[in-house]
Amino acid sequence: MIPVARRRTVRGRILDDRLVTVEDLHAELWLDDAETIALYRHAWETFAEAAVYGTDAQQVIARVRRSIRA
Repeated sequence: MIPVARRRTVRGRILDDRLVTVEDLHAELWLDDAETIALYRHAWETFAEAAVYGTDAQQVIARVRRSIRA
């Protein structure tokens, strides 16, 4: 567990290939150069490929819960 006070979140979105907005704990960044947009697009695509949903996600959560209890 990570104490709430130590959690850091990063949220972002790519807006029509001209702008990436990224929010973190203390600021919102608006990034508009092509190289940075490509970097963030690659990162989000990598996250999407690694993500699991529905039953698969439930199985991952159950496996982690079992490992914590062991």
